[in-house]
Amino acid sequence: MRNQVKTIAFDADDTLWINEPYFREAENQFCALLEDYLPQHSVLKELFKTEMDNLQLYGYGIKGFMLSMIETIDRASNHTAPISLVNKAIALGKEMLQKPLELLPGVHETLSRLKDKYRLVVATKGDLLDQERKLKKSGLEHYFHHIEIMSDKQVADYRKLLKHLDCKAENFLMLGNSIKSDVLPVLELGAYAAHIPYHITWIHEQHDINIEHRQFIELKSIDAILQHLD
Repeated sequence: MRNQVKTIAFDADDTLWINEPYFREAENQFCALLEDYLPQHSVLKELFKTEMDNLQLYGYGIKGFMLSMIETIDRASNHTAPISLVNKAIALGKEMLQKPLELLPGVHETLSRLKDKYRLVVATKGDLLDQERKLKKSGLEHYFHHIEIMSDKQVADYRKLLKHLDCKAENFLMLGNSIKSDVLPVLELGAYAAHIPYHITWIHEQHDINIEHRQFIELKSIDAILQHLD
């Protein structure tokens, strides 16, 4: 891999910086809003179902999450919830959008050691404006040759990215915390993929099957990739 890879792409949320814990915090607060209508486990189940139903319409990110909370309030309350609950859900979403950005350990060191040897790319999915805002807050922009904010991370999406980068699959390495989004479609294309586990993973991204593939690497932290590349 050391001699093959020319372009390295990094997922952003929960790979470069903290993200999922903020969603879990908001979910807990949302459950408290609906405690007069449903128990917590039922609220979470209804919210997740709504999010899945809405993915094709809203895509990934906080704004879609906000709309799904509003829809869940209406359904869970049988259309009787006061508008104040909706306003509180919107406030939760706005609070998430204004969270401080916290880089994960080893990110700066890893990027600084790789930037002069490889073409570095961000390949992340989510809301365009929110991801651009987080990238600006991160102070990492100068490390990257290209930023790709994707609507999804399927094989076709990665194929489109490789074409845009004029990069062959065998010269591409993707690093991320999601087996489902950052590893499996990349391996299917014939590229390299490295998984960096994060202690919290959204249910939609969870994948428990062990992967045995000669172009797959399991890492304990982002800086562990250096021993495979330096």
